[in-house]
Amino acid sequence: MQKTSYFSKVFFRLVRGLVHLFYPKITLEGMENLSNGPCILVGNHTQMNGPICGELFLPESSVTWCAYQMMHVKEVPAYAYADFWSGKPKYIRWFYKLLSYAIAPFSTCVFNNARTIPVYHDNRLLSTFRLTVNALQDGKHVLIFPECYEPYNHIVNAFQDKFVDVAKLYHKRTGNAVNFVPLYIAPKLKKMYIGKPTAFSPTASIKSERERICRYIADEITAIAESLPLHTVVPYANIPKKCYKTNRMDEVPYEKTNG
Repeated sequence: MQKTSYFSKVFFRLVRGLVHLFYPKITLEGMENLSNGPCILVGNHTQMNGPICGELFLPESSVTWCAYQMMHVKEVPAYAYADFWSGKPKYIRWFYKLLSYAIAPFSTCVFNNARTIPVYHDNRLLSTFRLTVNALQDGKHVLIFPECYEPYNHIVNAFQDKFVDVAKLYHKRTGNAVNFVPLYIAPKLKKMYIGKPTAFSPTASIKSERERICRYIADEITAIAESLPLHTVVPYANIPKKCYKTNRMDEVPYEKTNG
């Protein structure tokens, strides 16, 4: 994480305050499933809604994994365009390429001042794990959005599974088994739902734990979503809204049937 100036801290507080003022109020359900001690919350990304909801509406004791590229001004344009806007129609892509450069200073200011842990996918990954374990040892809740572009079902995409390895390092350092807690974010319902946790098993192989925990979290998020009133699911990918699905695949959301 980069050092931030006094100006950037003040600017971030201003931006955070404005977002909090204009972003819909999100209600948090299932707090009884959130332990008082450290845990790893795993949620559906819902584009930018996930990080915003984590910053604004989860307890102050939470920190969020953030792609390191969004925290370094030279890395932002390529990452932002590829991850957010590369699927836009060809005739308008030039605008989003310019926008990806325009947001770079804003992005680095916001994500370096928010409650974040930079996530690397190279030999610096150990730094991410160490910072995460430190946060857990301080009693924090760590929020992770591990979806990738591979579909899982109509609610979530498949997960990148290496985040589970944090629990192995945490157990090695502390002797404790950390809980993984599912989180379903439903912007259309203005709610976040915390599901029942599952504990890391230090006696099982890390490969089997990656598979078990990812499957458990994805299935719990799906079950929570499907138990709720009919609503549009905001997907991981930045696709046209007309392609959004609902929590019940065979039904059309109220807002579409009523214009």
